Amino acid sequence: MMKKKMIVAGHVCIDFTPAFTCEKQKKFENILTPGKLVDVGKALFHPGGIVSNSGLAMKFFGADVSLMGKIGDDAFGKMLKQKLEELNAADGMLIDSNQETSYTVVLAIPGIDRLFLHNSGANNTFSADDIDYEKCKNAVLFHFGYPSVMAQMYRENGYQLTKMFSKVKKCGCITSLDMAAMDEKSEAAQADWNEIFKQTLPYVDFFLPSIEELMFSLDRKRYYELLELAGGRDMTEVISIKKDVAPLGKKLLDMGSKIILIKCGASGFYYRTASQKHFSELQETSGIDFSTFADREGFEKSYVPDAVISGTGAGDTTIAAFLTALVQGYPFEKCLQLAAATGACCVAAPDALSGLKTFEELENKIKSGWKKSSGVNYPSPKGNGLVTAQS
Repeated sequence: MMKKKMIVAGHVCIDFTPAFTCEKQKKFENILTPGKLVDVGKALFHPGGIVSNSGLAMKFFGADVSLMGKIGDDAFGKMLKQKLEELNAADGMLIDSNQETSYTVVLAIPGIDRLFLHNSGANNTFSADDIDYEKCKNAVLFHFGYPSVMAQMYRENGYQLTKMFSKVKKCGCITSLDMAAMDEKSEAAQADWNEIFKQTLPYVDFFLPSIEELMFSLDRKRYYELLELAGGRDMTEVISIKKDVAPLGKKLLDMGSKIILIKCGASGFYYRTASQKHFSELQETSGIDFSTFADREGFEKSYVPDAVISGTGAGDTTIAAFLTALVQGYPFEKCLQLAAATGACCVAAPDALSGLKTFEELENKIKSGWKKSSGVNYPSPKGNGLVTAQS
């Protein structure tokens, strides 16, 4: 019988999100200026980070999920643990009384991409030895997130990250990796991410970063050029799929991953996959039918959300839907649709989870004619037709 257990490990924190009640804005300085009093609504306190956002979303979609993260034995840690216990998801939390629990203040101003005030706390001490590899032996998929805000994972050219993924692969799991933004003045920003990816991606089957995270890591010169071109707007509004995103997708495939999915903000996400021979071993070890996954390249447009309240967790829940659908046996096109639909639902709520809909609800909404975002034609060189994105 095929293994169904899924594991989400890595960065975990508690998020504090004040509710902004203002109209849509174009620039942060319209709201956040020195000496100004900004009237806000009720603050939300909820589990955050990849472990909570993706892991709990998978659980919502019906997956059998185990979470693995590290927290402190402080007030934030007790609050986070209690919230995870309420969701029957706290068993995999390691508690280190010598560390402080990670927290994030999420500033989600309507019309503007989020700003995060973040303390990594106990996540900085998380290493390959903190993974329960016995659980991995019984899992079909292992998803890890946010090494860019976990010091032990990017130091020494990602030695701990590579070690962890190597050991997980030996357990027979499909492996998946997601990234997070990093402070440009931080220690993480000085790491050689090209080398880290080169060492780690041979053990990572699915790599699922955002274009901002990826470009900052691999092509910082172009990253700053695009920021300047955007002039304070979201960078994804000016990025070229063909010139900027697609070459990075190819580079990551060449490094060893089999599925590359690059999140490109509100417009959707770019995907590129390896040839069928690279999926044969995955299919044999996992029991999942990958016959529709090989030799694909294109851009999956996002669906038009019912409302745009906050982007908190949208990328993480998008990935959660894609991975859960994959494990549940959906064909590639349906995995893409469910992922895009989940992201659109997520932004219609102030937190990562309360806006989610079941796969059945999403499929019914899609069948009823749910509109997708606008874009221009982007031809796929793999012969899969025209997809839409910025040219």
